[in-house]
Amino acid sequence: MDELYDRLSMPLPGGAAEPHAEGGLDSVAITAPEQLQRRCAALGIEFIEKAMDPEPAAVACLDASRAVRLGIVPIRLDGSRLVVALEDPFNLTAVDEVAAITRKRVTRAAVPKDVFRELVRKAYGTTAARMAESLGGEDESAPEVEHNLDAIEADDLHRMAEQPTLVNLVNLLLLEAIQTRASDVHVEPFESELKVKYRIDGVLVEQQQPPKHLQAAIVGRVKIMAQMNIAERYVPQDGHIALRFEGRKVDIRVSTVPTIYGESIVMRILDKSNLQLNLQSLGMNEVHRRAMDRLIEKPHGLLLVTGPTGSGKTTTLYAALSKLYDPRKKILTIEDPVEYELNGINQIPVNPKRGLTFATGLRAILRQDPDVVLVGEIRDAETVDIAIRSALTGHLILSTLHTNDALSSVGRMVDMGAEPYLVASVLEGLLAQRLGRRVCQACRVSSPLGEDLLARLSDDERELFAQHGAFAGAGCDECKGSGFRGRIGFFELVRMTTALRAAVSSNQNSSRLRDHVGNDFLNMRDDGMIKAAQGFTTVSEVLRATQDVDDG
Repeated sequence: MDELYDRLSMPLPGGAAEPHAEGGLDSVAITAPEQLQRRCAALGIEFIEKAMDPEPAAVACLDASRAVRLGIVPIRLDGSRLVVALEDPFNLTAVDEVAAITRKRVTRAAVPKDVFRELVRKAYGTTAARMAESLGGEDESAPEVEHNLDAIEADDLHRMAEQPTLVNLVNLLLLEAIQTRASDVHVEPFESELKVKYRIDGVLVEQQQPPKHLQAAIVGRVKIMAQMNIAERYVPQDGHIALRFEGRKVDIRVSTVPTIYGESIVMRILDKSNLQLNLQSLGMNEVHRRAMDRLIEKPHGLLLVTGPTGSGKTTTLYAALSKLYDPRKKILTIEDPVEYELNGINQIPVNPKRGLTFATGLRAILRQDPDVVLVGEIRDAETVDIAIRSALTGHLILSTLHTNDALSSVGRMVDMGAEPYLVASVLEGLLAQRLGRRVCQACRVSSPLGEDLLARLSDDERELFAQHGAFAGAGCDECKGSGFRGRIGFFELVRMTTALRAAVSSNQNSSRLRDHVGNDFLNMRDDGMIKAAQGFTTVSEVLRATQDVDDG
């Protein structure tokens, strides 16, 4: 393949000289379009000299943002064959991606640069055409970003970031991320390239790369939108973007950090339309849901949700508060930051710069006569002490901890300075969770397990899949060919019993506490394997998500 690309990049035989039609040998300059046309003719690739009107059915096969990024415009649809126009007809990677997305046989047609821009305009409109123009190649007058970041003045950055095509480029990047249900957008600078990645269903997916010479302008534009200091490039910054998309509000948290090749950006997309505010939609089975309902109906006590960052703890607590909400109850939260606004619930954002920490905020909340309090995270001895004493004095406290499993939370609180007998007195329940990708139900098919996966399963797990089978997504338009759409939770829930309280009070370790949870206890891996056998996820996803969990 490398040799083929090398050959395609060579000049045509005869160099820049071409005989006249009459047979003369005078030197005639061959233009780039003519050279492209001759190369395509030699390879049997259609060459289009003038822009026609693309067929609507063909255009509908590929959205505007992806078409611009790939440098492809669908122009004709003939049954299962899709004809696409490319300025670079030898970009086989882009052609393969279109074939995977559309699930059609793709035929290439080459067009000159100006014709390609006109086709983009005809197919997707003026804005998309401007985006194609901004991505069309290196600007020789642009600064050498990787070497001269210091030389770019703040005024120059402002000017670059306010260019209409650049504004549209960043808007398009965010629009595509929202449309693909991405939770995060990563913009990563390297020596000779600028990478853009979307985190979709918990996994980073690399996107079409913007030109490297636009790096400073893209970073500057994002920082302007997030109300950051555009001139400060050597310290981390945090900001916030609020925008409206299809009539709904979307919040974006922005973080920048300096690297050796410029600033790296991560944008967390908080789209309330993707927020699942009921425990069933999160994948919690009926037994766990009934137990959770009983726990959140308690008038006082402490309920902890545990797991690593990104395991869905806050979403689970929001779902619990949504079910718990009653106008007759006073519910307050203190969070860092407030991720989603919940109707009817007073939410307080932590602000350490102003002296508002979890501990000071929690003290103030208790003077607000609350019935239920959500503390975003228990991080230190002071917060755990106030939370425990709040639960003792008649409040229901919901919070999170970073531990690998449910029972480890007990030891973590004791390590923070809590007395074991107080933990035993107030603790009502412990929920640990992980997230795995959900198999796309539109293209789900039976998928036998390979020997490598079977070797990683216990005897009981192999028996489970021998009886019920395993599943995977074949890939379709709904899941963009990935085989996954959305995520599902794997849970383990511990409800406090008399025996377990006694064991906690005597400060037994988590392995000893496990002896008191009962024979019906289901750990996260077991819960995940059952969901895999039911066709909601895959064995690989369960193993990936629960690899840090003891399956014994």
